[in-house]
Amino acid sequence: MQNINCSALSRRRAFTVAALLLAGSLWSPAAPKSHPDTTGWEDLLAADLSNVEMKPGSWVVENGVLVARTHDTVWTKKSYDNFILDLEFKVAKESNSGVFLRSGNTKDVLSALEVQVHESQDGALYGMVGAIYNAQPPAKPMQKPVGEWNHFTITCQDSHVALVFNGEEVFNVDLNDWKEAHKNPDGTQNKFPKALKDYARKGPLGLQGLHGKARSPVWYRNIKIKELK
Repeated sequence: MQNINCSALSRRRAFTVAALLLAGSLWSPAAPKSHPDTTGWEDLLAADLSNVEMKPGSWVVENGVLVARTHDTVWTKKSYDNFILDLEFKVAKESNSGVFLRSGNTKDVLSALEVQVHESQDGALYGMVGAIYNAQPPAKPMQKPVGEWNHFTITCQDSHVALVFNGEEVFNVDLNDWKEAHKNPDGTQNKFPKALKDYARKGPLGLQGLHGKARSPVWYRNIKIKELK
């Protein structure tokens, strides 16, 4: 009888551990640790730019490459919540752009997280390429020299945001850790008028135009998205 009870207890413990592991897997972010094979993924932007909101002439597609002509941001008409976004970008000297995620208001860039696309770094806190602007730096510099193509894979799943940059994961964060307005988890101050935990979890995606004093050019290509259910 004792052996039977021990066996039953062992089975219950094993079931509990398995259930916990399963629950953890259900709640864990689906962020890839390397750049995925995007075969079969959707193009984020139509070739004729018919599925975006932008000022006429502000962006053009040339030989499959999206090119900014002005400082204006191009926004998707569709809103996205959980997804993996994969793209390549190239910058010139002093280029300053960014990838906007799940905007709460496309008229206010501070209503969206921005993953920086930059030659190197601007004067703002965490303004370097591969950072969540003003909020989270990349773990290490991964940018290629000016004129070479770089690769981003950005995952947004509920409160989790992760970036693989040129083959390495440089951050994987939980926005719920940003609990106060104007304050990052590391104690530094940011520009955001409300805590990032309260930011929209669904909204349009955007690409920033020729930002900064230099208004240097920026190019994007192979912009693919996979929505996560």
